[in-house]
Amino acid sequence: MIRKRLFAEFVGTATLVATVVGSGIMATNLSTDVGVQLLINTIATVFVLYILITLFAPVSGAHFNPLVSGISYFRKDLSLSHAISFVISQILGGTFGAVLANLMFKHPALEPSHHLRNGGNLLLGEVIASAGLIFIIFLAIKQGIEKKIPRLVAAWIGAAYFFTSSTSFANPAVTIARSFTDSFSGIKFSSVPTFIAAQIVGAILGYLGFSFITTKSKSGK
Repeated sequence: MIRKRLFAEFVGTATLVATVVGSGIMATNLSTDVGVQLLINTIATVFVLYILITLFAPVSGAHFNPLVSGISYFRKDLSLSHAISFVISQILGGTFGAVLANLMFKHPALEPSHHLRNGGNLLLGEVIASAGLIFIIFLAIKQGIEKKIPRLVAAWIGAAYFFTSSTSFANPAVTIARSFTDSFSGIKFSSVPTFIAAQIVGAILGYLGFSFITTKSKSGK
């Protein structure tokens, strides 16, 4: 059973990253307008997120994200060993997805990115994107509307592509994978640690917000 779950996490994260990277490369091939490029990248990502979460949720929970797996461990929905295995599968899957996308467009299989993404404004964007993602997922679970999560997550990420300064990475595994492509969606490896730190802070804040509004006070109100 765990092997099937890990395979689902590997394939799901690989497909997600291949879509993000591949659509980014295709976008730059089709247009020189950065707005159009971002729109193409966003639409492809939104569609594939909906598909992947819908199909893989019954298998592994469709985390595809160490932030989700980490919170699931904190909630005791995953054992420590399973959480670690999930994260490893996600990172390996994401890297494989980046390699596939690079090869599809005749780029080197592993192409270190030179796209520096630094600045407090970008890190704030990652905090917000990650906080919103975690808040939405676990509030939906709490409300018993898990079947709406594919639409909710896809909609949030799609919106956050445009309203956050960082274009909403919101995923450590995807962030690491995107350091291996020197394309539109790439991120220089030196920028990865601070992005992941911001994502972790965002995840914690998102879960704290979720806990605050779902925990009953002593008065019951």
